[in-house]
Amino acid sequence: MSETGGEGWGQSGNPTTVFAYEGHQGPEEGGMKNEGEMRKGEEEGQGKEEDEDYDSPPERQIVVGICSMMKKSKSKPMTQIMERLCKFEYITVVIFPEEVILNEPVDKWPLCDCLVSFHSKGFPLDKAVEYANLRNPLLINDLNMQYYIQDRREVYRILQEEGIDLPRYAVLTRDPDRPEECNLVEGEDHVEVNGEVFPKPFVEKPVCAEDHNVYIYYPTSAGGGSQRLFRKIGSRSSVYSPESCVRKTGSYIYEEFMPTDGTDVKVYTVGPDYAHAEARKSPALDGKVERDSEGKEIRYPVMLTAMEKLVARKVCLAFKQTVCGFDLLRANGHSFVCDVNGFSFVKNSMKYYDDCAKVLGNMVMRELAPQFHIPWSIPMEAEDIPIVPTTSGTMMELRCVIAIIRHGDRTPKQKMKMEVRHPLFFELFEKYGGYKSGKLKLKKPKQLQEVLDIARLLLAELGQHTDCEIEEKKGKLEQLKTVLEMYGHFSGINRKVQLTYLPNGQPKASSEEEEGPKEGPSLLLVLKWGGELTPAGRVQAEELGRAFRCMYPGGQGDYAGFPGCGLLRLHSTYRHDLKIYASDEGRVQMTAAAFAKGLLALEGELTPILVQMVKSANMNGMLDSDSESLTDCQQRVKARLHEIMQKDQDFTEADYQKLAPTGSPSLVNSMKIIGNPVRTCDQVYALIQRLTSQIRKRLEDPKSADLQLYHSETLELMLQRWSKLERDFRNKSGRYDISKIPDIYDCVKYDTQHNSMLGLEDTLELFRLSRALADIVIPQEYGINKPEKMDIAQAYCLPLMKKIQLDLQRTHEDEAVNKLHPLYSRGVMSPGRHVRTRLYFTSESHVHSLLSIFRYGGLLDEVKDQQWKQAMDYLSAVSELNYMTQIVIMLYEDNNKDPGSEERFHVELHFSPGVKSCEDEDNVPMGFGFRPASAENQEKQTNQGSLEDLSQDEPDRALPLSELISIRRSPMIRNRKTGSMEVLSETSPGSSSKGASYRLFPSCSRQSPEIKPTGLGSLCSGLFSASVLGVSSSAPNLRDYVRTHHRKPPLSPGLPFGDGFEGCSMVPSIYPLETLHNSLSLKQVDEFLNAVCEDSSDAHAKTMKALSVLFDTSSQGYGQAHTYPPPKALSSSETPVRPPTHPLCLSSGPPSTVSSAGPSSPTSVNPSKPAIHFSFSE
Repeated sequence: MSETGGEGWGQSGNPTTVFAYEGHQGPEEGGMKNEGEMRKGEEEGQGKEEDEDYDSPPERQIVVGICSMMKKSKSKPMTQIMERLCKFEYITVVIFPEEVILNEPVDKWPLCDCLVSFHSKGFPLDKAVEYANLRNPLLINDLNMQYYIQDRREVYRILQEEGIDLPRYAVLTRDPDRPEECNLVEGEDHVEVNGEVFPKPFVEKPVCAEDHNVYIYYPTSAGGGSQRLFRKIGSRSSVYSPESCVRKTGSYIYEEFMPTDGTDVKVYTVGPDYAHAEARKSPALDGKVERDSEGKEIRYPVMLTAMEKLVARKVCLAFKQTVCGFDLLRANGHSFVCDVNGFSFVKNSMKYYDDCAKVLGNMVMRELAPQFHIPWSIPMEAEDIPIVPTTSGTMMELRCVIAIIRHGDRTPKQKMKMEVRHPLFFELFEKYGGYKSGKLKLKKPKQLQEVLDIARLLLAELGQHTDCEIEEKKGKLEQLKTVLEMYGHFSGINRKVQLTYLPNGQPKASSEEEEGPKEGPSLLLVLKWGGELTPAGRVQAEELGRAFRCMYPGGQGDYAGFPGCGLLRLHSTYRHDLKIYASDEGRVQMTAAAFAKGLLALEGELTPILVQMVKSANMNGMLDSDSESLTDCQQRVKARLHEIMQKDQDFTEADYQKLAPTGSPSLVNSMKIIGNPVRTCDQVYALIQRLTSQIRKRLEDPKSADLQLYHSETLELMLQRWSKLERDFRNKSGRYDISKIPDIYDCVKYDTQHNSMLGLEDTLELFRLSRALADIVIPQEYGINKPEKMDIAQAYCLPLMKKIQLDLQRTHEDEAVNKLHPLYSRGVMSPGRHVRTRLYFTSESHVHSLLSIFRYGGLLDEVKDQQWKQAMDYLSAVSELNYMTQIVIMLYEDNNKDPGSEERFHVELHFSPGVKSCEDEDNVPMGFGFRPASAENQEKQTNQGSLEDLSQDEPDRALPLSELISIRRSPMIRNRKTGSMEVLSETSPGSSSKGASYRLFPSCSRQSPEIKPTGLGSLCSGLFSASVLGVSSSAPNLRDYVRTHHRKPPLSPGLPFGDGFEGCSMVPSIYPLETLHNSLSLKQVDEFLNAVCEDSSDAHAKTMKALSVLFDTSSQGYGQAHTYPPPKALSSSETPVRPPTHPLCLSSGPPSTVSSAGPSSPTSVNPSKPAIHFSFSE
């Protein structure tokens, strides 16, 4: 047996860990026999022990002295462990009184054979060292090393000498005697310490380990500012601050920030061979300490990898601390030690107390028993048998959720092009290395400031003399200056300047240019702005994140009774492997952060969430598309589209064939509305002219001069937006630029939703016509016929398709994931369950492309598969993939089927077209609901064999407050659970619940008229009211809201739970998820993805030439993704709905942990297939 076993502790040599809900369960419930037996003695009084002492011959006792501050000696963990230590026949524990330690000389201190002594605030470590030298006891924790532990510099030095991984760091010592160690250069987005550069985000730690004021500084691209960590005060462990400059007094360690996905691992050793590890939410995430019902910080025991066990051993030996706590950061597949705390015990873990006492007792006996001639043999114990959770019946377990989601509501995207020739622009181009590739992107605040300085200088020169050398046009320079001066600062706002080198000047004049090209080289300056996530977009993303939780099974313990808490429980118990990817556009990144905030019930600012939870996935174009480099196929498609749309006649039968060969109803419908494309464009142009003249009139009116529009836009900026479209849409020859149609629709959609209080005439007509045009132009830009659609989709989506295939294959566990330790996880019934979630946030192009691949790639045959035919009919009736469009893939496993069997895995495909548009109510395509039940499943009874059977939790389920209020008017009929979700259906008293469709979000179109949510379904709601913006952080009571408004509060945007005040804000609701197919096998999906990817690589070979530009530009190195700070006013805090005191309604469906969707023939993945390798951590 190994040395570990020899110490009589871990029966299998593995580190032993536990977690107990203190007070919820007695020791017997947890099956902790040793502890139960230990306690029996105490419960039956001390008589028995005295008898035993009386019977046994008096032996020499080994005295263990506890020398520490009283607060530590009398702490619960110390008391529990020492009580257990006393169970050893020959060990007696003596606690040194605090007044003796502080006031008596060491020769007056009690005698002991073994000393447990450790430093804490106020402890005289010098005297303890003196005592140890005087009496020479066996030291459990070395005392001299404790001086080093108090200095972070020494801790890092020792870790480095031991070869333990730690974050890259540098020390800044502010000491007048050592000026060479105090070189600090602070930049806007980095700091340079003694020559070592740390780009933000980085961490700043005081060198004194007793000082817990650790700051994390965020990059301007993520919103800037800093997170200030401190010793826990109540329920806070950190707070966000807008301050971005580092501290100027004191000595600090600067180190790179490790992206840990928001969790920290705390490791507790007891000797070199025992380590207990617990994970907790990182204090830097939102600063709120997660506490259980008894107010204790929630932590969960996790498994350590073999490498981490080795690190624990090294730390314990290097610092000579038998009992030692240290912090691990798990990032990018590695584990880094970032702090060593010295002596510390685990709190609230009976199993740990047993183990710790056993290891310490055996250690003391092994060292000291021989010299006291005490008979002592090393105890042997039976192995612990790990419990393997099983489920039975035909229920399936959710294993993987993959979602591809479009970003939320944004401001209109705008751009301006101008040719520049001034030497200052060429100098700037050279300074940032533009000549290497002939292209340059300027996004950083410092760079934009330089462009602004040049613009101001040139305008000043233009002002002085009219006929000067400067060729830049005044109007464009003015616009450049205005856009760059917007918001008054540059912190991460979505603005960028692109410069492209033109060796012979600009070849042809566009609609914007008036004069012919000049001689010699020039630079094309493209200014892009707008396209930022709006407050409404943030709310949409957060609410969707909140609703998304409901797709996950479970919800018990502290989470019972709240809808959607299965996910929170999975996540907080480290059985949820979550990764969130986003393209590098600010709006996409902020959508991902807001979604994560709703999904995981986080609080506060988006910046810390963005930096820690969202990975930028633009390493290989997985979610980003470089629109500058269109494929040949796209160029051809655009040309054909322009040609058809330029005909001054009604669409003919031939045009229908040309433009809508797939016969899609949404396209045909739009073509009917348009009739004659040129006439329709004439109407649109006239409407835009009318609109700009109305805005000009408003500007002349002194009352509306300072009018603030939505999201701090002004009337001037609004006018600039529309005037530019007016100029660009029709060129001098009278031809229309069809590529501007999406921009026109974009602008009118934005203004009808957010600026309707201006009361501008004809905006609805402009909306209707531009929408009809956009419904043709936008989807058809991604291919007109099926081969083109597939060709373009593959060019966009190949890396993403490969990644999805990998996600579906890799549901088999891997070591890189935080895993719950199965042996010691009390209160978690199925520690083995693990759900993987991969969320991909991206823009319209990827969503269109991915949907094309599923529709036209040959996944299923419509003729043979009725469900797929219905799904295809539904998709072709959807006209727009709006903000927050979702494509969701769910993988289930049937644990009863043989692991190699075809029926083991089962895949479902779901889709939602995103946010409802302004006038969608009437012509909504009807889907078939979320996870429609087959008749056989309706009859299924509760599955008794399921491990995490939550049917007994059902009475605790809370009804959403908004629905409680209206309970008399609309009787709630509880549906049987279908699949892994439970949804309340709202039906009229007479209808039966049997045939109801089961929905993730109740959709407006299908509710009884009296419960129609008043989101932005009707235009009158217009803007966020100022009051909503101001108070959403402190959510008022919805009931009071109802009393004052005399009506039912609206549901949260298209979601089932009125969660906080955001539900009442004027944000358009989101369409419910519709199931496209719910009985695919993994084999089918895998073979389909394989075929598509192989197909694509053949096509890819042809288009690689065209795409090479994209790869050249994207391989220039990757900085931090650029985003912008969230608007302060909208920070929202959640008010969870309280469960009612008595059950409102009961349910006896199958347990919500599993899926019971229709028949399927899933299969396992073909193991012989080579895996695709990704350059980033999966």
